[in-house]
Amino acid sequence: MPDASRPLYLLYLIACLLALLGLGALWYGLGKPVSLPDAASSTHKLQCASYTPFDKDQSPFDQPFRLRPARMDADLALLAERFQCIRTYSMTGLEAIPALARKHGLKVMLGAWVNARQADTDKEIELLIAAANANPDVVSAVIVGNEALLRKEVTGDRLAALIERVKRQVKVPVTYADVWEFWLQHPQVAPAVDFLTIHLLPYWEDDPRGIDDALAHVAEVRRLFGARFAPKDIFIGETGWPSEGRQRETAVPSRVNEARFIRGFVAMAETNGWHYNLIEAFDQPWKRASEGAVGGFWGLYDADRQDKGVLEGPVSDLHAWSQWLLASAALMLAMLWLAGRPGSLGAALALPLLAAFGAACLGLWGELMRTHARFIGEWAWALALAGLNLLVLAHGVLGLARREGWRQRLHAWLQAHAGWLLLAAGFAAAVSMLAMVFDPRYRSFPTAALALPALLYALRPVSAARAEVALLAVIVGAGVVPQLYREGLQNQQAWGWALVSVVMTLALCRSGLAPRRAA
Repeated sequence: MPDASRPLYLLYLIACLLALLGLGALWYGLGKPVSLPDAASSTHKLQCASYTPFDKDQSPFDQPFRLRPARMDADLALLAERFQCIRTYSMTGLEAIPALARKHGLKVMLGAWVNARQADTDKEIELLIAAANANPDVVSAVIVGNEALLRKEVTGDRLAALIERVKRQVKVPVTYADVWEFWLQHPQVAPAVDFLTIHLLPYWEDDPRGIDDALAHVAEVRRLFGARFAPKDIFIGETGWPSEGRQRETAVPSRVNEARFIRGFVAMAETNGWHYNLIEAFDQPWKRASEGAVGGFWGLYDADRQDKGVLEGPVSDLHAWSQWLLASAALMLAMLWLAGRPGSLGAALALPLLAAFGAACLGLWGELMRTHARFIGEWAWALALAGLNLLVLAHGVLGLARREGWRQRLHAWLQAHAGWLLLAAGFAAAVSMLAMVFDPRYRSFPTAALALPALLYALRPVSAARAEVALLAVIVGAGVVPQLYREGLQNQQAWGWALVSVVMTLALCRSGLAPRRAA
């Protein structure tokens, strides 16, 4: 090695090591285990958990509708290790639940699904009454309807009449379940029930509560209901926290936050002598279709029935962090091989950092889409953005390298098409921004997918059609403030997307509106 090259290669080696350390710190920081006080153990069973018997490839909308008895049997055997009872939501297809619960030593709070179709509701009610009367040793209470008032499928008077009908024909306590606010909006329902079943989900509140305020909010609502509806008991029929999904104001889904909420709630409930049910036993991927990614990840176990660490032991937000570290490190090294030798001292420092940044963005995007992508269209969008990032990253690292032979030809091709890469990234940013402004509730922030092209082309603008980039810049830039307003200024995910959008706007402006300069 010539003496003149030694500083360059030494700096290059140091930069590579720093980049690898940065990747390690990123992934370990996301996945490091957190220790919290346990909520359950082999000698301390919790009260109740919501149970829906679907495998990860099933949904209640399947036609034909077929549940798997072996799955229900195995599920209840697993839940009996941690809980004293389960809560169900429908009678259709769940006729075997009382017998299985008896087999595994569980009590059941049986639920009938009440909706706007009277024939369906009558069938559910008849099955509920029959099951309660046939299994008095197992059925501890029956629940006539779940959030039917919230869905506006029945009136309060109609619901009260249904409850009275059931009470006349069963010997167990009868209740109805809904979000706490709807009990206050429909006061005629409370006199009909034996006890009130309220849902307390701080993440889904109209004014979402962050994890630091969530338990205090639950305690305040429980105190309010206990005082207002005494002497009737208050049963917290649903409470929990999602482990995946988009942030809502200060409410951040994560496994650690789910564990913090559940363990803190259980301690608080048992100290105060509250009756409760946790939502829910198992992740339900089918709920993502109607509730966004977050809907599928409220389980204490995942959809494969693997323990998520919510109830006891150390818990990690990213169990597979080491695999993502290896994958991103491999991609970084592959990009460094693609680039070959750095072109200057500055490139020797920038090249590994750019490769690591691009690899991290792709890894974060891959992890996000693993849980957030719901439909074929969303997977296609995710793969298209991943492919775009690979091309942009290749363009960026080759631009910093001392190119010869095939590397020079590849860079020339990418340089000739760089304007299209920028337009594709700008189009993706514009579409995403419009969605985040006008229909954001169930959408994930695409920050990781667009950070690399935004940053690279802001620093190294490329030739692009002026009219197109001007339009895209206006859409992306104009959406920054409205999306922050909608999400709230305490939403860190919204701020991350806003920052990337500002940088993307700068990239579009520099490439299309400012004087051109070579990439």
